[in-house]
Amino acid sequence: MSVPTPVADPELVARLRADLRAAAYTVEAVAELLGPLATAALAREQVLPAQRVTVDVGTPLATLVRLFGLGDAVDSEEAAAALPTLGLVGAASLGLVREQGPGVVATCDLRPYGDEDHAWWIASDLTELQTRGPLREDHVLGLGGASTTLASWTPRPAVERALDLGTGCGVQALHLGAHARQVTVTDISTRALDFARFNAVLNECDWDVVEGSMLDPVAGQQFGLIVSNPPFVITPRTPDVPLFEYRDGGQAGDAVVADLVRSIGAHLEPGGVAQFLGNWEVVGDADWRDRVRGWVAGTGLDAWIIQRDVQDPAEYAETWSRDGGHHSATTEFATMYAAWLDDFASRGVSAIGFGVITLQRLVGDREPFVELTEATGPVAVPMGAHVLSGLRARTWLAEHTDDEVLAVAWRCADDVTEERHGRPGEEDPAVIMLRQGGGLRRVVRLDTVGAALVSVCDGTLPAGAALAAIAELLGKPAAEVRVAALPLVRELVADGLLV
Repeated sequence: MSVPTPVADPELVARLRADLRAAAYTVEAVAELLGPLATAALAREQVLPAQRVTVDVGTPLATLVRLFGLGDAVDSEEAAAALPTLGLVGAASLGLVREQGPGVVATCDLRPYGDEDHAWWIASDLTELQTRGPLREDHVLGLGGASTTLASWTPRPAVERALDLGTGCGVQALHLGAHARQVTVTDISTRALDFARFNAVLNECDWDVVEGSMLDPVAGQQFGLIVSNPPFVITPRTPDVPLFEYRDGGQAGDAVVADLVRSIGAHLEPGGVAQFLGNWEVVGDADWRDRVRGWVAGTGLDAWIIQRDVQDPAEYAETWSRDGGHHSATTEFATMYAAWLDDFASRGVSAIGFGVITLQRLVGDREPFVELTEATGPVAVPMGAHVLSGLRARTWLAEHTDDEVLAVAWRCADDVTEERHGRPGEEDPAVIMLRQGGGLRRVVRLDTVGAALVSVCDGTLPAGAALAAIAELLGKPAAEVRVAALPLVRELVADGLLV
């Protein structure tokens, strides 16, 4: 059965917006209505607790949650009462509902979304929880783990032009509108762009919407910021595995992300930043950094790439075989699972990494910095401000000599604490650790010189002078102490422990 996409009719959408506001259809109000138990169950893809909470409430908010959030059939009178300005005729004209028995059901997912400063609504295709069945291959994904991760990690500098590459329903574009004067969104999926246009009108945004594959639609254009949740899933090229437009780029292995890294620089203004997510394959006992560093080589871009998670081929196969509503007890799941394992085995893949890729086009004439690191534990949420400050710190370090770095009177950031551990009864600590409370939550082990240096980093004494005094106190050559301490100073500055 053909499933319609919402119609971006400005007049009818304005009526819908008025009804959503009147019902207080917000993230906070929905969470309060559902309560922690039902909210947590929904996060585990269980709808029953939320259905029990909302079924007899009878408020417009509860009706909207049942209709657009849970996929339940709703009595026509209740639905009409929840949408008094739009009406059911208007809702049907927008392609949001259809009749089913004595009531109506939603034809799309429509839910509140927001950040610290904004409240939006996002329309997308119904999820497998709402349809109680597998997804269509042209499914348009709504809010998911990858989209919220990217939104959290994206730096937010004020820019003239920003690009949301592979926009889907437009989640990233909503965020971009807060700090970019002009927002362009692209996608290869006509269906996705229909949802993006609807969401733009619903949230009173003005986006330049362009259809096409990857960077093709913006040939010859440059942007101050490019964000992308690309189709990075490594999917076997076999008829046994469905190809979902929202996740599968149609290339073998991790080529989609590799190609994006190599080609995106031409679309960045000087100083422009690209931020996207990616998967990469690890072959045999190789280091993931070697593979990803090869993607960056020759681009002339600064690169800061953080691996956030690693899965073995079986874990990866299980994750993406389940994706789309296929359950592990089915024959389809087993067939897809085997296809993934065969595909990875054909290339000798031993692990698959997932991470966040930050690239920057240089301003001026210098060598680009390339930093590849791991941060698999908890981090601050959101991370965007830390990414931006970290990018600026690394840029400053790349532009300044060691003498200039040591000429600065650094101070420990406000979120930095020191831990000392020692054996019972011993006067001196055996281990001294510097711990970052925010950002990447780095923990750095300090030697004697490092501990002495950070103890005097209060913004009054240049680091070089401090190291000279420490060398004299320890009875060591000043040059030796300086050379040994420089990597630590640069590391602490780059990650924001020294500011």
